[in-house]
Amino acid sequence: MVVSCYFSSVIIRYIGVKGALVFGTMGYAPYAAGLYTNNRFGTTWLVILGAALCGISAGTFWAVEAAIAIAYPEPWNRGKSLGWWLTFRVMGQIIGGAINLSLDIDRNKAGKVSYTVYIVFITIQAAGALVALLLNRPQHVQRQDGNKVQLAIVENPWYEIKATAKAFIKPHFLLIVLWIGQAVFSEAVYFTYLSLWFSVRARALGSFLGGIVAVIIGNLTGWFLDRTKVPLKVRARYTFWFIVVTQGAWWIWATVVSTRYRRTLPTYDWEDSGFGPGFGVYVFLTFGFQINYLFLYFIVTHLAKDQGEVIRYAALLRGTESAWQAVSYGLTSLTVFAQVGGIYMNFILWAIAILPAWLVVRHIGSKDGHWDQESRGSDESPDGLTTEETVAPSKSHEA
Repeated sequence: MVVSCYFSSVIIRYIGVKGALVFGTMGYAPYAAGLYTNNRFGTTWLVILGAALCGISAGTFWAVEAAIAIAYPEPWNRGKSLGWWLTFRVMGQIIGGAINLSLDIDRNKAGKVSYTVYIVFITIQAAGALVALLLNRPQHVQRQDGNKVQLAIVENPWYEIKATAKAFIKPHFLLIVLWIGQAVFSEAVYFTYLSLWFSVRARALGSFLGGIVAVIIGNLTGWFLDRTKVPLKVRARYTFWFIVVTQGAWWIWATVVSTRYRRTLPTYDWEDSGFGPGFGVYVFLTFGFQINYLFLYFIVTHLAKDQGEVIRYAALLRGTESAWQAVSYGLTSLTVFAQVGGIYMNFILWAIAILPAWLVVRHIGSKDGHWDQESRGSDESPDGLTTEETVAPSKSHEA
């Protein structure tokens, strides 16, 4: 996925945004089928093949869906758009949790989920390409501000490869690499934590409730980031420090609980005393992941100077995310990391990522020109217009 993310702009150059989205959906169903056969029959070869196919296509999907979510909406609706996009992202978790909960309601012990769940996901993922065909091409999008969405790559492939590499080594992107890491590393950590210490039905409940919490906090964050009556600088800084403080609290909580669990090796069900504190760790880490994730795209929106760079930065963000998650899932396959090491490492990542990320965030909405012409310092969209300049005549900023 890291490689396919990197070459996403080249793929979009030849088949366009819509074609790239359709292509990106094609690897998910074989991977889900592999998980199904492994769960039911113990087959491993299809898991490996499915994972490879998913890796080839999903990197493109990740990059192009992020670029669409950033570039299609009007600037003053971008936070809401990101919130809705991430809502759809966790709908699978909510649906899966609800199905698991209904099928495994009596399973109050440790174990694996029912294979029936995978059939539902295979069906949904197989329909992905057909749904992607419903997407409007960028030139057909009608925005309230009247601006056209110019989300296309017109340069030759070699230019795109070099431009993507140059975008990666720019200081403002390198400074957020650790921040990306502390945000996305946690997904493997909290899912492993849930699977390790809780019963089947408690895990299903966690997946369901965690998804609902993620939807709520994601949309609230998007709503706040769209409040153009609040200066952009204030929105960026308040959100950043809210994430820093709350994420630090969740990691302290998780460190205490996981250290205790490593000694006692429990399997908690919702009927057990002591269930609440441990279960709360999972729910709030899910909360933290969602708000972190949305804020990453807010940052990237303000790094891009034009819509070509939107695609490149979206690809780099998703590629960097894939690399961090490959490390996190690999490490959490080790017993000591699954139990406590992953949480300890993520706590450290959070601590060392704060200063570099702040060096970028503090210039969002500022006109000090720290990044030369690369820091626009306003609510400017990648097409070069500020939100104040692009409000539809019949709408206010709050529309």
